[in-house]
Amino acid sequence: MTEIRTVELGIGDQAPYFDLPRDGGGRVRLPDFAGKPFVLFFYPKDDTTACTAESVSFTAHAADFEKAGAAILGISPDSVRSHDKFVKKHALSVPLASDEEKIAAEAYGVWRQKSMYGRTFMGVVRSTFLIGADGKIVRIWDKVKVGGHAQDVLAAVKEL
Repeated sequence: MTEIRTVELGIGDQAPYFDLPRDGGGRVRLPDFAGKPFVLFFYPKDDTTACTAESVSFTAHAADFEKAGAAILGISPDSVRSHDKFVKKHALSVPLASDEEKIAAEAYGVWRQKSMYGRTFMGVVRSTFLIGADGKIVRIWDKVKVGGHAQDVLAAVKEL
């Protein structure tokens, strides 16, 4: 099967702009993070096993990311209402943006053709972007495996 990917971002590319609604109300935009590094993680669905483990892990390390001078933002196609329930249920402290129209997912190249149990469908491929203080992509983790991922990202942040 050929993987469909409309955007191919690389190291040194300018991070694509986004302006999305977020959990708890309000909006979050790329310029909100200007002047400091930040971690942008895309995940498929609230309250699923791997997505919960990933979000809980970033929350567990949130103070370490803050100490290293980096912000964190999670994005999925779920609604703000879904994010609010997810945050409350798992006591998450990382902000979550709602990308129901998949605009950010497409801009970052993570909305792709996937396959499971012989069925092909479009979905978010779990991916993380480390974006530098200048708004340029410093590192990309594609097809993320959750175990130890937040710690790997934190180590990369500390290397900046």
